[in-house]
Amino acid sequence: MADGPAPPGPDPVGPAPAVRPFLVTAGRVAPTAAGRPVPVETQVVATVAGLAALEALSFEQHDIVSACRRPQSIAELAARLRLHLNVVRILAEDLRAAGHLTVHVPDTGATHDASVLRRVIDGLRAIPDSRGVTP
Repeated sequence: MADGPAPPGPDPVGPAPAVRPFLVTAGRVAPTAAGRPVPVETQVVATVAGLAALEALSFEQHDIVSACRRPQSIAELAARLRLHLNVVRILAEDLRAAGHLTVHVPDTGATHDASVLRRVIDGLRAIPDSRGVTP
């Protein structure tokens, strides 16, 4: 057992983003006018207009629209782009308002059904890992 500081090495979490989240959203914290957060399971997909406008968008907006060539959830986007979840929520709402994204909010009745959650968990468990082994 060694005493003293840990040896230098790569940060297990990764480097901190160069730009603070509140700067990306211009200080906004509520993604919608009503102040309610967009559910993390909300599906977003790029529109034709959004794909055509890619070069005119900010870095983060460009990355979101580009990643949404196929539908995916707000949570998937945040993880894939390594952006704060609330930043993605706010920018996705801005992009929807500009006509660059189509947003499909899930039925709240279905999302609170425990059987749906159980089927999702069972489906995730059935996915083989990188070695092809199913847990």
